[in-house]
Amino acid sequence: MKTEPRFTLDGIHIRDKDGRYVLFRGCNLGGDSKIPASPAGNPLSGTVSFVGRPFPLEEADDHLSRLAGWGFNAIRMIITWEAVEHEGPGIYDEDYLAYLREVLKKCEHYGFAVFIDPHQDAWSRWSGGDGAPRWTLEAVGIDPDKISATGAAFTIQEQGTSYQPMSWGLNNLRYAAATMSTLFFAGNVFAPGLFVEGVPVQDWLQDHFIDAMKHTARRIKDCDAVIGFGLFNEPQPGFVGLRNLADHARITARSGSAPTAFDAMAASSGFTRKIRRFSLFGALPVPGYELLNPAGEQLFREGFACPWKNAGVWDVRNGKPVVLKTDYFSKIPAGNASEGTPVSFAEQFLKPFQKRFMQALLKKHKHYLFFAEGVPMAERPSWNREDRVSPEGTTLPVVEAFHWYEGMTLLSKKWRPWICADSERGTPVFGRAAVKKSIAEQIGRLASRSRAEGVPAFLGEFGVPFDLAGSSSFQTGDYTKQEEALSLMYDGIDSAFIHSTIWNYSASNTHEQGDSWNTENLSIYSRSSGEGRAVRGFSRPYVMALSGKPLEMRFDTNSAVFQLRWDAVPGTSEIYVPSHWYPDGWETDVLPADIGIRKDPASQRLFLDCRASGVMTLRIQPCKKTVS
Repeated sequence: MKTEPRFTLDGIHIRDKDGRYVLFRGCNLGGDSKIPASPAGNPLSGTVSFVGRPFPLEEADDHLSRLAGWGFNAIRMIITWEAVEHEGPGIYDEDYLAYLREVLKKCEHYGFAVFIDPHQDAWSRWSGGDGAPRWTLEAVGIDPDKISATGAAFTIQEQGTSYQPMSWGLNNLRYAAATMSTLFFAGNVFAPGLFVEGVPVQDWLQDHFIDAMKHTARRIKDCDAVIGFGLFNEPQPGFVGLRNLADHARITARSGSAPTAFDAMAASSGFTRKIRRFSLFGALPVPGYELLNPAGEQLFREGFACPWKNAGVWDVRNGKPVVLKTDYFSKIPAGNASEGTPVSFAEQFLKPFQKRFMQALLKKHKHYLFFAEGVPMAERPSWNREDRVSPEGTTLPVVEAFHWYEGMTLLSKKWRPWICADSERGTPVFGRAAVKKSIAEQIGRLASRSRAEGVPAFLGEFGVPFDLAGSSSFQTGDYTKQEEALSLMYDGIDSAFIHSTIWNYSASNTHEQGDSWNTENLSIYSRSSGEGRAVRGFSRPYVMALSGKPLEMRFDTNSAVFQLRWDAVPGTSEIYVPSHWYPDGWETDVLPADIGIRKDPASQRLFLDCRASGVMTLRIQPCKKTVS
């Protein structure tokens, strides 16, 4: 076991063993880890294996050396609960965990700092996303084979070529994912009569998830690359917090169809429902309806029924479904200590789970950092000092790892540098200068919230689609649009001086098949070309470790001039200086001039040896070409 942590928290900063402030700049590895490596094709039946995700072991050096060459020093390693425990409760895939350990030992060789991300989207592959094993659905009475027929989710496996891009987000509003998320985070409150093997459903689900991650941590405990764990990717509230079960809410897709919570519940129990179509994120109704569960099939296995019907939320009267408690999920139900209290998903349900997870893993892995998320672009738990105190009185090592995407670009697959969306304020922004400013401000606001509570800010996901509409990038290799978009995002990241991991690197990506999950194609690498995509958009100079406190960092992509200002203390700072930005070499100007400068172009590094304290500045620029 480790006797000294590789990294420690110092307020809003992360320090290395030498006391330097570090800046993690990395990548999610990878998007294709959401689905099994075998059999091919992301099947929903049969025996599966995730051995080979994120890549076959024999390819590890090729991929990891490429990531290191691009200047990444951190990896958010994507795993799923299903990968670890797909065969059944308490049955762990030791072959996968042994493989994962070998990958992490390779990461250790390349010097990466890795945190494990237990990933999920829309609960599971059976509910249109990824993450949880099939048996979690079966345990609460859901028949996964009836999910598509009853409209409880739509999956790319069932819909094939008719599956619309980015549809997975709508599955969070459908019955399967919404019910499972509600039971996982808040089942003890909202489904108090539901037990699995004699255990309250929330406790049963959380116990198995946490135990699977504890077992994973046990199997990789000798991997020095691992610095901690994420807690639960992009947690969703399910039905928790809905004010009216008959209203539409939380629509995050550009267009499509979405049931009300009540429609979803009734359809799961065999009632055909008409659900409206919409456009522009639910703002505009579209003529016509979609039929949910047209054949009137039952979602539930024999002996089971809808847990919300059992809880008295709705019932069948005169052969028709009726709502009995339309605001059931908006306040704490009767029978609880705080009954009648308005619901806060983040504070009352998400944060207690996250603290429980951290406390469980810290018992054996005291060096771990934990990367906490809120609901994307919505509720987030507070992490003030008192929120981070464990029952034992110790401070939980929390890093807030929020996600941010430029919504218009992600959902429309179009990059228009003169217009973007302010996701938090729900307003469009027009004009190139205003877009650049807005992107930096949006990232800066997220970072400021974390820092105001005394925890480091980490942008865990952001990125751009590489299959932009109207783009010929795959044919020409010209990724100018993607580079422009990514450059603006990194300008904001530099301005806020925050840690980041771009989404994503999928080793199996091809131009045609994308990241192999739900039509996404955001990988910065493609097997089709065998090289990176839009590299100059994400690989640029930055300070990797700083002896002193950062004050300002900027990079101008037009002039390739990098500037750093910091309040220095004696020690060595390390800068990544990529050769693709400086093919003819680079020049440095440092004030004060007595700072020792060591260049290592082979490793793309610049080292600054400070002998004194005080505010110092660095400027890196391309060497002036000489005329012979």
